[in-house]
Amino acid sequence: MKIIESISEMKNVRWGMDGPVGFVPTMGYLHEGHISLVQRAKKENASAVVSIYVNPTQFGPKEDLKKYPRDIPRDLAMLEKAGTDVVFIPPDGDMYPTGYNTWVDLEKITERLEGAARPGHFRGVATVCNKLFNIVEPAKAYFGQKDAQQVLVIQKMVRELNMNLDIVVCPTVREPDGLAMSSRNTYLKPDERKAATVLYKSLQLAQKLYDSGERDAGKIRRQMTEFIQKESLAHIEYISIANVNTLDEQEKIAPPSLVSMVVRIGAPRLLDNIILK
Repeated sequence: MKIIESISEMKNVRWGMDGPVGFVPTMGYLHEGHISLVQRAKKENASAVVSIYVNPTQFGPKEDLKKYPRDIPRDLAMLEKAGTDVVFIPPDGDMYPTGYNTWVDLEKITERLEGAARPGHFRGVATVCNKLFNIVEPAKAYFGQKDAQQVLVIQKMVRELNMNLDIVVCPTVREPDGLAMSSRNTYLKPDERKAATVLYKSLQLAQKLYDSGERDAGKIRRQMTEFIQKESLAHIEYISIANVNTLDEQEKIAPPSLVSMVVRIGAPRLLDNIILK
């Protein structure tokens, strides 16, 4: 496994790699969800590249950039075990040199849900992914369904900028009790970790209501809200039932629909979703 720490070296190594190349962009502090993406990239491509980069441009001024968990030695051990060919760990100065002022800014789809809650977030996400795709030049890039809006943003960027790669969306990987795996789960205190299961349970409630024939999105949102509010440590930021492609909110469910939410459990901000088909 090669470890590369500059853009120029990554470009040089890339030309000698067996293709096609599968790419998994990460911010590190890996968990089994990330590793499942790497394993799929290995299965479907001749070579697998993983980036570890905590991208500062997708964090707001009041967000947790400095506190974001980091453990590069642990990450490298996990990636080597998974059979990763190249790990790319660029420095900020390489990614955003002095005077940097070029951005990828998508409209409409980034103006709701996470985009409304975190202004500028998706500009940072789209810009860094664009840069990483240009550096690594993968045939396929792998993302998890847990970050559903991010996936839609990246897919739209790739499609509308005519990029020559496929975006592969992989299922959310969950803990045995249903909590979606996330690097931010490490912020949870023991009582908060127990309370955090309310997210997936509320999504299961939505699925159950839908399966029983309920199509009134407002009624499902209200029942989900009431269920979550029974957990004293949970504070709802939003619950959305939207068109899976446009993220337009629905009043009458017309599948496939994305049921997504952000709920704070104590300080940590957790997100999760399912698709009603």
